[in-house]
Amino acid sequence: MNTVVCVKQVPSTETKIRVNTATGFVDVTEFEWVVNPYDEYAMETALRLREKAGTGAITVIALGPERVKTALRTCLAMGADAAVQLTDPAFDGIDALAVGRLLAAAVKREPFDMVLCGKQAVDDDQAAVPPAIAHFLGIPHVSVVAEATADASARTVVAHREIEGATEVVNAPLPCLMTMQKGAYEPRYPTLKGMMAAKKKGIPVLGSAELGIDPSLLIRRLVYVEDRLPPGRKTGRVLEGTPEEVVPELVRLLHEEAKVL
Repeated sequence: MNTVVCVKQVPSTETKIRVNTATGFVDVTEFEWVVNPYDEYAMETALRLREKAGTGAITVIALGPERVKTALRTCLAMGADAAVQLTDPAFDGIDALAVGRLLAAAVKREPFDMVLCGKQAVDDDQAAVPPAIAHFLGIPHVSVVAEATADASARTVVAHREIEGATEVVNAPLPCLMTMQKGAYEPRYPTLKGMMAAKKKGIPVLGSAELGIDPSLLIRRLVYVEDRLPPGRKTGRVLEGTPEEVVPELVRLLHEEAKVL
């Protein structure tokens, strides 16, 4: 069972967001970058499927600048066998559809039975890239999976999806793509031995030429206009007095100022 895990490097959820007033976009200069949390569930699923099968390889692919190697080495330390970085000036500013095209081209270079991704990235929450990867690979796609089992000999996977009030069980043929959410598996921590070994592994870097992608296809259909913090909340008011005194004033405020009555 050969699995490809596509990961994204995102800001830590504890990062304080600031907007650069000069550019109108989020200032990323002081961000702490980590593996997207949902991608960690995808990585853990790949490890468990390999352990159960007793054979197979796990390859991790990420698109991004030099710093993305940190995320790839984290996955290698968790137990991945190989990692690949995608970077090229032509990749700057592309949208989710183009990212899916690139990742699909990279996946095609690897022998794979399954592609795993997180259900979404916690920075933009689009959940658009994995379906695009499946589209360009021409394989089935099962989203928001909490638990999965695979039968390599039968070439099938059973995915358990949590839906409102129930669990949906889906059978899909291999190869297929699944997006993972928090569920039955808790991502393991990288071991010291794994971290030492990850430092020694080479990470090949692929650009548009190596992937055979025409840069003219990497256009931006979705344009970001600006980033904006939520408006500040007004200071609350405390009404004092007896209920007979407070209730009429509260009703007046809700009607005249809040305009909810």
